Amino acid sequence: MSWELDRRPVSGADEDLRTALQAAKLPIDDLDEDGRSFFRFTDRNATVGYGGLEDYGSCALLRSLVVLPQQRGHGYGEAITRQLLTQAARGGANTVYLLTDSATSFFERFGFAKVDRATAPAAILQTRQAASLCPASAALLAKIVQR
Repeated sequence: MSWELDRRPVSGADEDLRTALQAAKLPIDDLDEDGRSFFRFTDRNATVGYGGLEDYGSCALLRSLVVLPQQRGHGYGEAITRQLLTQAARGGANTVYLLTDSATSFFERFGFAKVDRATAPAAILQTRQAASLCPASAALLAKIVQR
């Protein structure tokens, strides 16, 4: 997948974002907190999904990535992931982390690998995602990104 989707910032309070995340069983309890950037991704003016980043200097947390059910199977998840990884690298991150219960194999296709939580930076482990919102059984994945 090499095309770029249109990306527009969206507030954590955006009802469409919250509805999409809830439908995908992704956490919404901390969407309004500082340090989070969320985006609506569109293709030909139709919303196809959402994604977000939390920036922690040399590392970032990729989160809240969801493709709307009616848009799945068209490569939008790949396009959103690539755009968020590029944005994280441009923002200064060397490593991008994420937590997932069900999408490990999807993210491994992008070079993410499982890491032991004990080896992750404190900034990542102290996020609400890692500390309380995601279950302890969620896999922590990491990917080194190029600027």
